[in-house]
Amino acid sequence: MEIAVCINRVPDTGSRVDVQDGAVNVSALNMVLNAYDEYAIEESVRLKERFSGVTVTAFSLGTKENYDILRKALAMGVDKACLIEGGNDDDSYVVAASLSRAIREYYSVLPDLVFCGRESSDFNRAQVPLMVAEMLGVAAISAVTFLEIRGSNVTVTRETEGGIEEYILQLPAVISAEKGLNVPRKTSIKAVMKARKEPIVHVDGHTDELPRIEYGEFSMVNRKRNCRFIDIVEDLVPALLEKGVV
Repeated sequence: MEIAVCINRVPDTGSRVDVQDGAVNVSALNMVLNAYDEYAIEESVRLKERFSGVTVTAFSLGTKENYDILRKALAMGVDKACLIEGGNDDDSYVVAASLSRAIREYYSVLPDLVFCGRESSDFNRAQVPLMVAEMLGVAAISAVTFLEIRGSNVTVTRETEGGIEEYILQLPAVISAEKGLNVPRKTSIKAVMKARKEPIVHVDGHTDELPRIEYGEFSMVNRKRNCRFIDIVEDLVPALLEKGVV
């Protein structure tokens, strides 16, 4: 069984966002592995540990700066790592097209499973996994919280506001991992040191050929609000009438 897992490099959610000239100052951000992608990596490695003959390969679109997240995936138990050269692109279509093309070029036949995180924590679009599935011509299911391989099918469940849904998909398929699917493992120092010595394969993302969205200006939302304390009830109604609330 061949498993591909797509991972992304995103700003740490604890980083302070600095906007300069209508754009985010990326150099001031601490970049980390997308949290949802850790669930995808963990599940792919668990399948490798559960079944014999499973090979897991991590794919990431970007520059050599993405080495850190690819090596973290290797330290977590992924067998191989592949950097898709094409810059850190924010366009979901470009990312999905580059990933799907790299997967097709890397494998002689499509992998049995392609794992992605449910969404990236920077833009929260949740578009890439479904786009990758469409471009590969395979089935897809998002926000999976349980997964089980049964022969040539995979049974998954996902939690919704209305309850728990169960689906059966024929392999190959694309799965996007949700929080609750597993608990990602902590990497040992030995595994981290070993991952540093592992080779990383480079493939061309061909991103220059693709149509893309052109972003305009980025600005922060002004969340400052005026707050007025009213000590007695008799003053509350006149204040509400003054504001036109009642």
